[in-house]
Amino acid sequence: MKNYVQPGNTITLTVPYAVTSGDGLLVGSIFGVAAGDAANAETVEAALVGIFDLKKVASQAWSAGDKVYWDNTNKEATKTATANTLIGVAVEAVAGGAGDLIGRVRLNASF
Repeated sequence: MKNYVQPGNTITLTVPYAVTSGDGLLVGSIFGVAAGDAANAETVEAALVGIFDLKKVASQAWSAGDKVYWDNTNKEATKTATANTLIGVAVEAVAGGAGDLIGRVRLNASF
């Protein structure tokens, strides 16, 4: 196919805020996980598919299969849909204690 460009598992994005490798970032409707560090308005390779451990809302329990959203204000994953962007699903349960700050998420790259 002469119009094929790339698989699309990762793409280069101009970040709207500083990120560190492993941080989630939202550019318009595109959510990805930064593969490196980048300052505001720099470019970074971002993974769009895969399973990642992401910072999550404290004191929020997750079950495997829960829809996961990105809270771009607080830069963390959440089960709260209102005003947030759907990014994927939880792949394992996580407790809801104040110290439970990481959730395992399978990204949905269909957006």
